[in-house]
Amino acid sequence: MFAFLRRAALCALVSGLTFQASASVSTPGQFAEQQIRHIATLFPGRMSGSPAELMAADYLQHQFSSFGYQSNTRQFNTGYEWQDERGQKHPRKVTATSVIAARAGEVPQEILVIAHLDTWTPASSKDIDNNLGGLRLQGVDDNASGLGVMLELAEKLSHSPLHYGIRFVALSAAQNNLHGVDDYLQRMSPVEKKNTLLVIDLNSLITGDSLYFNSGQHTPVAVRKQTSERAVRLAHRLNIPAASRVLTSSDFAGHNAFDQAGFPLLDVTASNWKLGQHNGMQQRSRSRHFPEGETRHQTDLDNLQYIDRWLPGRIALRSRESVNILLPLLQELANPQR
Repeated sequence: MFAFLRRAALCALVSGLTFQASASVSTPGQFAEQQIRHIATLFPGRMSGSPAELMAADYLQHQFSSFGYQSNTRQFNTGYEWQDERGQKHPRKVTATSVIAARAGEVPQEILVIAHLDTWTPASSKDIDNNLGGLRLQGVDDNASGLGVMLELAEKLSHSPLHYGIRFVALSAAQNNLHGVDDYLQRMSPVEKKNTLLVIDLNSLITGDSLYFNSGQHTPVAVRKQTSERAVRLAHRLNIPAASRVLTSSDFAGHNAFDQAGFPLLDVTASNWKLGQHNGMQQRSRSRHFPEGETRHQTDLDNLQYIDRWLPGRIALRSRESVNILLPLLQELANPQR
């Protein structure tokens, strides 16, 4: 069994080298789409503490290193309660693995870009019966999409001058209230917290009708103008439908731990919010092919075959749109004097 896992991991790394070599010459979003498909296909069931998560983390760490970043993995012990068919709860411990990659700028301050690595872990026999999470969940939208876009941004920015540094984090234990973000925050030193100018969270970029660039509840107005509002202007200049809003306490993303800790936050996602209305982080698709309009955690919906069939071309489109907006935005934010 372990020999098979090692062979699969080696295959993933070799395949990743081919992707990396073509990233610089590809059209915007092409490398991100390749990575989304690669991660979803080779590493389904990226549940916290699973072999798939560990192999995915090793693959991502190798990718970042090949781009020239200082990169390492970080493990975190946590756990959750499993509820059986009789309603009894049983504690389960897991060791989650995150990936951190950084490139220093001319000054100590930096921008933090995160995308959660893990897929949904079933917390009960009912979850399994309802095909929520598990070993077959590819997690294309949630959240291979964020990881793929993050990898292309990292590759492109590896060639750019930086006044402010960039730190990329593929964060595990973000699902199932496993407190991966809390652990990351606790490990940040006071100096690191002081030097973190902005947190950009990439999550579920595919199935929602439009891209949203949302500000955290505690993000100052001046920072919103430079981040979420600037992103929307860049999108409209490229004729890309996009909007922004300030997250509220009733939103799923409104409980972002970085936001609650006082960091300026730019939450990037695809959703179906309407101006003056919201429905949390529910991915409400108008297509009748997404029952109840939600793909999150659904094994039979959040996969390449289903999304390619009922949203043809969407993965390529959103990869291109995301990179075309976020890359110039990050270049501006990292080099404000140039």
